[in-house]
Amino acid sequence: MCRLPAPLSTDALDHPTSARLSAMLRDAVHTVALAVLTAGGTSSRTATVTAVAAVRAAGFDDYTEDQLTTLIDALAADTGRLPGAYEGTGEPCGAALAIELHEALGPLAPHLAPGGRESILLQGARIALADGPYSPAEHEVLTIVGGALLIRPEDTVRLLATARTPS
Repeated sequence: MCRLPAPLSTDALDHPTSARLSAMLRDAVHTVALAVLTAGGTSSRTATVTAVAAVRAAGFDDYTEDQLTTLIDALAADTGRLPGAYEGTGEPCGAALAIELHEALGPLAPHLAPGGRESILLQGARIALADGPYSPAEHEVLTIVGGALLIRPEDTVRLLATARTPS
């Protein structure tokens, strides 16, 4: 008797390819770096160097500090696109910034293990802490990042406190 093959499962179609997942991770780290620097300012070279290192490690191998600051300046000049900026102040505001971060991080979050989501948050925390303690704006951005990455609020608080503690 001849057996028919079992029907093929389409579950794999619900998950990004490895190339797409890599691009999503790279873009997520880049977006978090931009958001944190936008909140904390780019006046600290230490913070921008830390951000560039994170973005390079995520896959933008040739990314430069000039490219980063040029992009932030361009976003600032385009008042409708600066993530969460109050008109003319550069201070983050919840709704616009949350939308930007959720759009960038939301599609990725379900495909990452908890440790992967935490790693992205901690990279943002390291950028924020590179020039000193979190500013209120940086803390707000990182809290939004945690939510967008589906990290429970209490875990976000714990991770941000842990990042502050010297190892």
